[in-house]
Amino acid sequence: MSLNTGGDMSPFATRAMEMALLRGVTSSTRILPLSKRFISTATAPATHLPQSASSIHTPQQPAMPHTTLASTSPTTPTIHALFEPQTSTWQYLVVDPTTSTAAIIDPVLDYDPTTQTIRTSTADALLAFIAQEGYTISHILETHIHADHLTAAAYLQSRLLETQPAASTPQSRVPICAGQRIQHVQTLFAQRYSIPEAEYRTTAFDKLFQDDERFQIGSLGAVALHLPGHTPDHLGYMVGDNIFAGDSLFNPDIGTARCDFPGGSAESLWASGRRVLGMAPETKVWAGHDYPPAGRAVVPFGTVEDHRRLNQHLKDGVGREEFLRVRRERDAGLGEPRLLHAALQVNVRGGRLPAPVGAGTLMLGLAMACVEW
Repeated sequence: MSLNTGGDMSPFATRAMEMALLRGVTSSTRILPLSKRFISTATAPATHLPQSASSIHTPQQPAMPHTTLASTSPTTPTIHALFEPQTSTWQYLVVDPTTSTAAIIDPVLDYDPTTQTIRTSTADALLAFIAQEGYTISHILETHIHADHLTAAAYLQSRLLETQPAASTPQSRVPICAGQRIQHVQTLFAQRYSIPEAEYRTTAFDKLFQDDERFQIGSLGAVALHLPGHTPDHLGYMVGDNIFAGDSLFNPDIGTARCDFPGGSAESLWASGRRVLGMAPETKVWAGHDYPPAGRAVVPFGTVEDHRRLNQHLKDGVGREEFLRVRRERDAGLGEPRLLHAALQVNVRGGRLPAPVGAGTLMLGLAMACVEW
């Protein structure tokens, strides 16, 4: 995905395919093989993650540099923010300082579309850091079905099943969690890509939160906030005075995410954004991505006060109709995400890969637009 997007998530295939059909172009599906199920690596690439604020420090270890906001009391989490530069994705570890129990939010699986190869460098670095710090993972949390990166949720779940004591979670494995409205999105894309129901309906996610459902990360209370707009199923996770906003609000100088996912809604995003901006001014809003303009380092969060003063789409003084106009105009001019088709097919499965075909080859479909001939 290009960083030159003005902060918007790239759009989904719906509009492009509809326009192609209007021009007399037909749509078909091409099947591409994946070269490996997983290529696991011991260390992550040495990406640079600069400091984003004076209250945040960047440790020398682990192999993947990251930014940490330390807990200030037994009731506030320690937060590790890890930036995956190929997809501009922020991944998070939210840690209860009392029990060292942690949740993973929006982890990334490395995928090279030029070779159809999946690697686990980023996820392996995360696992190494978890082991180094002695954390016990209680949840793997997805904010929504992503279209710009493949989730590492299933890979992490399988590895944690091997390394984490069975008694450390109430379930036999760490649950992969999302919002209950994700089922509609799964059905939509399963139909589009001819994904068998057995590969996603009951196997993709272990826990589907109700809107605004409460849960625990160790001794810390958390809430699965329903923040629709970018997608209808979109959640933010609130822990203390922190909201992990996924692809709803980005950093203030970027604004908001786009809304042309099927079921997405600029009206809903306006309501979700104002809901977040109605929180206490010191509440930190942790972004799912960052696309910094020239001269600015990547930053994981801004406060509600920052957003109310500076968010280019939602700051105080911007009215609903102005927001809807700007959001829709921006959405209309953006192109398809680089990893769209692979991401949707893997992510509706909760990060699991399709069943092998033929001689064990793993296949994904690629929606195509082609001229009739």
